[in-house]
Amino acid sequence: MNRDEIKAILPHREPMLLIDEAERLEDGSARGRYTVRGDEWFLQGHFPDSPVVPGVLLCEMMAQTCCVLLTGDAACRAGTLPYFTSLDKVRFRRKVLPGETLTIECRIVKEKGPFRFASGTGSVHGELAVSAEFSFALV
Repeated sequence: MNRDEIKAILPHREPMLLIDEAERLEDGSARGRYTVRGDEWFLQGHFPDSPVVPGVLLCEMMAQTCCVLLTGDAACRAGTLPYFTSLDKVRFRRKVLPGETLTIECRIVKEKGPFRFASGTGSVHGELAVSAEFSFALV
């Protein structure tokens, strides 16, 4: 799905919509992509002479990709919204720079009541940039 289709299922809007395209895969995972243009608001001060995507925004990109996956969840279809509740085991392996495309892979690994537990990775040209485990509450 493209940005307009993503907007139809996620509440995020510019400048906080941080995925350009996403898809739910048949194996129960989701894949998202974001191409760093270089003119994003978060690069203006991080860092002016050597721009790099902030790690916390890489985590947000993974979370938004996972939310695309969660929209297939019956609880989300019942009118709830997924809220980010935790990040764990976050590892940054390489910088993500202007002109690069981050490819995100996410999957739900556990459900417990209104909580969904997930894992995700983000890669550039097949090279791991970020990985994390995270959770959401369906509220």
